[in-house]
Amino acid sequence: MRTGSAGACARPRRCRWRCAHVAAPMSRARGDAAAAAAALERAGAEMVKRAVELDLASRFQESLVCYQDGIDLLLQVVKATKDEVKKQHYRQKITEYMTRAEDIKKCIEKEKQDGKYHKQIKIDENATGFSYEKLFQEYLNEIVTEVWVEDPYIRHTHQLYNFLRFCEMLVKGPCKVKTIHLLTSYDEGSGKTQQINGLEEIKQSLRNHGVTLNLSFSSSIHDREIRFNSGWMIKIGRGLDYFKKPQGRFSIGYCDFDLRPCHETTVDVFHTKHTKKT
Repeated sequence: MRTGSAGACARPRRCRWRCAHVAAPMSRARGDAAAAAAALERAGAEMVKRAVELDLASRFQESLVCYQDGIDLLLQVVKATKDEVKKQHYRQKITEYMTRAEDIKKCIEKEKQDGKYHKQIKIDENATGFSYEKLFQEYLNEIVTEVWVEDPYIRHTHQLYNFLRFCEMLVKGPCKVKTIHLLTSYDEGSGKTQQINGLEEIKQSLRNHGVTLNLSFSSSIHDREIRFNSGWMIKIGRGLDYFKKPQGRFSIGYCDFDLRPCHETTVDVFHTKHTKKT
């Protein structure tokens, strides 16, 4: 009897032990999923809040990007949550944000057609997060096949590297750039030979990637602007040379320009129906 009784008692204990070990991972998984959903919810709310702020400030292009990102995040929240009330709430908000995003698209398109589009970005002293990719990426769609760069200061070694990084961004896509026109000025000092050799090396390297670089020089050029054949024109107060010198060769920001502090400058973005031809 004691043996039978002991056996009867042992089995439930063994089952409880197994159930506990099975339930613990399941509980953790549910907790992780809930935490992930909550993080998505917070990120989505912050993104649409930023979109509304930019919208009210008439910074429509930036606002549109934030609305689109916020909508994507909230769609993930709807997919992840099992709370039907919350699902319905976010579906309604998503519909509202999508409607506003479409209105902004139409507004931007009208401004572009009327030649009135203007966006200004202020880069503060020592600000980070302004790599060429971050600054230009939203304008580099598959329509872009030709680029004009006017910058009098593609002379010294670090400026040649800046232009090279800009070209690398164009080669990576998603645009299909086939021709780049560079108008700059000669280095009037002892670095002229190095400048010409560097630009010729960039030209040859681009040719290996199916891109033609046309070089022109002017002693009277002062303006700095970049144009895409899609109609976008970007004017940067300091041209491509708005990054500060890194603190050292092995310091953060030496390679990743999103982490490189910037000089104070202003970026003006326009759209015109007619791009410059050379």
